[in-house]
Amino acid sequence: MTKQVVTPWEVSGSIDYNKLIKEFGVSPLKELPEIFNKNILFRRKIIFAHRDIQRILEAVKNKKPFVMMTGLMPTGKFHIGHMILAQQMVFYQKLGARVYIAVADLEAYNARGQSLEDSKKIAEDYILSYASLGLDLKKADIYFQSNRSSDAKKSNAYYQLQNLLARYATFNEFKAVYGDITPGKMLSALLQASDMLHPQLKEFESQAPVIIPVGIDQDAHLRLARDISQRIKSPRFIQLSSTYHLFAPGLGGGKMSASDPNSFIALTDTPKEVEKKINKYAFSGGQPTIEEHRKLGGNPNIDVSFQYLKMFFESDDKKLAQIEKDYRSGKMLTGELKKYTIEKINDFLKEFQKKRELAKKDVEKFIYKEK
Repeated sequence: MTKQVVTPWEVSGSIDYNKLIKEFGVSPLKELPEIFNKNILFRRKIIFAHRDIQRILEAVKNKKPFVMMTGLMPTGKFHIGHMILAQQMVFYQKLGARVYIAVADLEAYNARGQSLEDSKKIAEDYILSYASLGLDLKKADIYFQSNRSSDAKKSNAYYQLQNLLARYATFNEFKAVYGDITPGKMLSALLQASDMLHPQLKEFESQAPVIIPVGIDQDAHLRLARDISQRIKSPRFIQLSSTYHLFAPGLGGGKMSASDPNSFIALTDTPKEVEKKINKYAFSGGQPTIEEHRKLGGNPNIDVSFQYLKMFFESDDKKLAQIEKDYRSGKMLTGELKKYTIEKINDFLKEFQKKRELAKKDVEKFIYKEK
């Protein structure tokens, strides 16, 4: 068993989420209101841990304003792993949240050397995908880090906050989180903290609680922003809330890599591409031979096809439970599980791609709208 490594830049090894809960000091998600349990990400414990979610639960219960803030790193193709976050955007928006989406083009420039022009093109595709998955762009605040707003008061408040936060961070904190430190990385980290906190400024939503859903590999960014935010005296901030979701496995079983097209299903893939990727690359929890599989059964916990059904493509809990039972017992073969998964993915993508075509005309005007 390989040693687990979970940082904002690397996820490898055998992931033990219980160990990560203890190591990072987050809380496991327990009882939630019924409206949350209707969502399969919460119901099936895909979202498994949190920090201070109570503030958000109270806001939802009392119909008070709150914000769901997230960012997108404009690199690589939009794939099914990104849907975990996109589905949460839609979920919280329907609960009444004001959704903030930061396009991290400056972070991509400083940390990855990507041009602002390339980030802009990639971001358009991501936002088109969000709209196609059900996000109402009219009720979302989508912006680029390099160009926060055409409203001078809003833009000034956002960039001023980045500089105010700098006084309350220490070099040792940056080094602990980011290791090799460059001025660009430090500026990116402070701007990211400003992204998380600025919805609470009076120029934006004012003192509304903010929920930030992330993969647990990104928790270091949350810890830094949370720590800094409680030291600054003016303006004052409500402590950030956050939730943590499981990693969607890549086709080969590790984390999806945007640089390896054979590690993920893109939402623009054709039916033939999906069939080829699942049949050829999807890691199986089955046995080497049919005889052994019938006798010993498969392991759905490590089977990528089953995990995709659980996370995204099989909404019927009873059907999923039956598939799990049949696969464990050996009644269902790996080939049969893959065939069913291919059908479910392609059914989903057929509808998604129709919506994507319809959404194209709306995205341009909302992505660069006057704010």
